[in-house]
Amino acid sequence: MRRPIQRANVLGVGISILNLDTALAAIAEAVRERRQGYICVTGVHGVSEAQEDPAFRHILNGAFLNTPDGMPMVWMSKLTGYRGIDRVYGPDLMLKVFQWSQSSGCRHFFYGGAPGVAVELKARLEARFPGANIVGTYYPPFRPLNAEEERALTAQVAAARPDMLWVGLSTPKQERFMAAYLSRLDTTLMVGVGAAFDFHAGRVRQAPRWMQRSGLEWFYRLCSEPRRLGKRYLRNNPLFVGRAFTQITGLRRYPLEE
Repeated sequence: MRRPIQRANVLGVGISILNLDTALAAIAEAVRERRQGYICVTGVHGVSEAQEDPAFRHILNGAFLNTPDGMPMVWMSKLTGYRGIDRVYGPDLMLKVFQWSQSSGCRHFFYGGAPGVAVELKARLEARFPGANIVGTYYPPFRPLNAEEERALTAQVAAARPDMLWVGLSTPKQERFMAAYLSRLDTTLMVGVGAAFDFHAGRVRQAPRWMQRSGLEWFYRLCSEPRRLGKRYLRNNPLFVGRAFTQITGLRRYPLEE
């Protein structure tokens, strides 16, 4: 019997107890066995969105994996007793999977990004990981797909037969897309990696590694894109700290509901 991956309760959101190696092992096993599911890479923004949207919290908790994308997820999980966890950052996970794909034959499809990003991403990853098999890209509109677009996407994915469909939208849009379309598209795993498309396509610079590991990546991104990200970080981060304090001290309970 397959042993389920443990989850830590972070404000009512189940964060999978993983590191990059164990995340890759779980993904490789699911691809081999054709077990369908979606993967969320979750940080403060996703957990904060889930506080005000029970339906979105249900989507996060229904994921095959809900990886600790931000260092606060790691710190909170360790405070509740889970020592074997490390950050599974979306861009790093993507590179780890593509390295494995060079010899595994795993087939990939890119959905999302600004115009041209998915095509640039395909070219860069094929150059970086010879042998990686990227079988298609799709640039969606900035609105829900209409019936004709749904049919076109479904047909394109069916013809490409990807094992993994990478979704480069923003949270919570990408998680809602995966939950809604997993059963409609002919793929095994869907992975929402957000800004990883822009990072690996060379459109946006990543924070230095020391800032990522110290939990300061949000500050780097805020300085880089203040108009787009200012409201998100300046609202969500203080709220998260306050809520985390109430959970750690027992002042408030956050039930972990599926």
